[in-house]
Amino acid sequence: MTETAQEATPYFEAHLFVCCNRRPEGHHRGSCAARGSEKLRDYMKARVKEAGIPHSRVNLAGCLDRCEEGPCLVIYPAGIWYRIETREDVDAIIEQHLILGHPVEALRLPGRAD
Repeated sequence: MTETAQEATPYFEAHLFVCCNRRPEGHHRGSCAARGSEKLRDYMKARVKEAGIPHSRVNLAGCLDRCEEGPCLVIYPAGIWYRIETREDVDAIIEQHLILGHPVEALRLPGRAD
């Protein structure tokens, strides 16, 4: 028996998308890459692999449209957004969110205001 789309188990328990969009220097919105997101993504990817966290994947993303709040990442399927500025921020997200299952409130970005 095959699973339907609604019954299927997600392929990844945590899929982390780190914005690595780069805008021209001086752009009024800035960009996550200009704020160091590429190095932070590389660090996060290595740390997740080192920690042996199963069913997790760190990917680079194009613009996530939260440029002014970046560097940012979003974790799906939870839909939790974070601002990451340092390796310590990355370590906190790995330890608390991915390993312990608790969002890191101090680093969370607010949800959309409707």
